[in-house]
Amino acid sequence: MNEPKRLFDIPQIQKDSYNLSLALVSKYNGNWQAISSEQIVKDANALSKALLEFGIKPNDKVAIITDRSRNEWNVTDYAILQVGAITIPIYDSTSAYDIQYIFNHAEVKMCFVSNSNLYQKIKTIQSKIPSLKQIISFDENNEVDCYKDAVLLGKALNNDKELELIKNAIEGSDLATIIYTSGTTDKPKGVMLSHQNIISNLKALKSVIPILPKNPKSLSFLPVSHIFERMMLYLYQLHGISIYFAESTTTLGNDIKTVKPHVMTAVPRVIEKIHESILAKGKELGTIKRKLFNWALEIGYQYESDGVNGKKYEKNLSRARKLVFSKWKDALGGNIQAIFCGSSKLSPDLARIFNAAGFNLMDGYGLTETSPVISVNAPYPLRNKIGTIGKPIDNVEVKIGEDNQILVKGPNVMMGYYRDPEKSKKTFINGYFQTGDLGKLDEDGFLYITGRKKESFKTSGGKYINPEKIEIELKKSKYIEHAVVIGENEKFPALILQPNFALLKEEIPELSSLDIYDFVIDKRVKTILQKEIDLVNENLGQWEKIKKFEATPEEWTIESGHLTPTLKVKRDIIKSKYYTLYNKIYRPQV
Repeated sequence: MNEPKRLFDIPQIQKDSYNLSLALVSKYNGNWQAISSEQIVKDANALSKALLEFGIKPNDKVAIITDRSRNEWNVTDYAILQVGAITIPIYDSTSAYDIQYIFNHAEVKMCFVSNSNLYQKIKTIQSKIPSLKQIISFDENNEVDCYKDAVLLGKALNNDKELELIKNAIEGSDLATIIYTSGTTDKPKGVMLSHQNIISNLKALKSVIPILPKNPKSLSFLPVSHIFERMMLYLYQLHGISIYFAESTTTLGNDIKTVKPHVMTAVPRVIEKIHESILAKGKELGTIKRKLFNWALEIGYQYESDGVNGKKYEKNLSRARKLVFSKWKDALGGNIQAIFCGSSKLSPDLARIFNAAGFNLMDGYGLTETSPVISVNAPYPLRNKIGTIGKPIDNVEVKIGEDNQILVKGPNVMMGYYRDPEKSKKTFINGYFQTGDLGKLDEDGFLYITGRKKESFKTSGGKYINPEKIEIELKKSKYIEHAVVIGENEKFPALILQPNFALLKEEIPELSSLDIYDFVIDKRVKTILQKEIDLVNENLGQWEKIKKFEATPEEWTIESGHLTPTLKVKRDIIKSKYYTLYNKIYRPQV
């Protein structure tokens, strides 16, 4: 198999090596529709020709916003890259405010949207984006040009030679995509990745893909605007794995049973939900079956790789897999041979139980800036250690800095932040990218994450949250004195805050007679604070919105340790001091 030099080489390589009839398969109105390897190449070329006709030139920026992954996204991505333009992927849940900023910052010239709702979202801000000249919809829409018509137009054009000249001039070192992520300011930052940045990840991960049967299938349900899922889709295509796109998260269970995938990607929150569902079903079993189920769980939670638990344990594990865990695999279609998991930290208990069940749960670590994978636990001898995030992949050098920060060097590291050379320069130290995460390497070369140097965090769904940006907006409220956004590795972001006691008592005199503990749970106080949070939520992406909050019963002061001498909130102190409130939000007693 030839190795790609540019990302758009991948479909041609797939056609030459595998020529799949079911290369990409999406569900439309309940029906699965496939396109072949050959069709991907033809449609991408046709759409590229149409883009040239529309005036798209090398280095122009073209955005794609979709509510779900689908065949058209992949073809459009290749078509954009083939004309030397830059793909700007956007989450559908991104606020209109942030989309407007991104489009103006990148000077987006054209935008593809998946449906009428997203078209209307862009239409409302189009007048504020001078560079945006055209919108094209994947779904047919009477108000705007559609994808099918653009492909048909391209097939009728005679500009093949122009396209080939442009394609041949594109180098692997050229910029391929700009992915906007939340930074340490209130504005998203654009991570610039070249073709070669991402391709280096594809090459390095070749050695960790498990041996799969003939005609392997994958199921994709994570947002393709996320570099993790996008890179995995390139990887699947490069290795002849058919990709089925789930219709939605609500149909995921049925889609898994229908597709019966051999591999899939997930984030820890998805693994958590599968685990919770399995445990709930276990409680419904009869007495004898429930005892057998609990016995298998006990075996599973003790799992260690490479047979280190000894022959007796391995014998019990084999029995547990046959009697209990085989049914878990049946619930996920029966064919799963590997689950690639990333985007945030996975609980060691989940890693143990899913590997014990035979899923080959491959959890890893990386960032958008590293295209994304830095390290991964692989299903091979001496390549998996529970509690770690695996060994660094080939061609990636990892070292621990003097401040215990994880530093990375390799061909996967980004070109820099778009139109921000100062921030780009600050991100590197002696040629190494500073991840902002704290960690250690053990004697076997496995990498551990021990903390975070930066304040940004990910939820268990793998979405970045920039707490400072949200807190700045919250503290504009006259009713909120201090605020700390929480939720690292949890399902959603939440808030611990100190209300403006004096103002609330002034506006609602009856509150003055209440005990301070009754004050913060009073319905009137809760309603006022919720309204203020709702106002801030309006300008946040769906994943950033504050879902719950708790107010503290005392003021935050320097003397009591809440604040620094310069009146900055001590984030870690707040979280530890109000651990009861934290549990009330995330671990409520049933």
